[in-house]
Amino acid sequence: MERHYGRSDRALRGYAPLLAVFTGTAGAVVGAARLSGRRPVPPTPWDLVTVALATHKVSRLVAKDAVTSPLRAPFTRFEGPAGDAEVTEEVTGRGARKAVGELVTCPFCIGPWAALGFLTGRTFAPALTQAIVGGLSAVAIADFLHLAYAAAQQRTEPREQRDQEAAG
Repeated sequence: MERHYGRSDRALRGYAPLLAVFTGTAGAVVGAARLSGRRPVPPTPWDLVTVALATHKVSRLVAKDAVTSPLRAPFTRFEGPAGDAEVTEEVTGRGARKAVGELVTCPFCIGPWAALGFLTGRTFAPALTQAIVGGLSAVAIADFLHLAYAAAQQRTEPREQRDQEAAG
């Protein structure tokens, strides 16, 4: 397995149980839907957008947010701040512990798990899930607006300072 990545510290063996849990959960959801006679409503383009935004937000919250760092602490070591309310952490441990650490610190890795949760919710509790997805989508859009506002503010500050110096 070391040859796969060329490094001995990879959590390759720990990934198999995570894959089994994800696949088993997805299979259980499909089985429960069949047994209960529930069929998910085919998503509209708007549904895809809102679920994508909510998945993005949950992924960032789980993997990078300072407030959720206690959830990652058993698998990581704090390295420092990483920008707006986010932190940088180094994954610790070996095997399954390292694999879980890599999962919970990677927004790209945790995204499919979040999406599975939302799609499961759309099947078994559509109204509640729609409300949660809507709220998380609103927060994700607000985050982008905060970042855009801050970037615009940074671009205009030097010009304002030059204008004040020229007038003074």
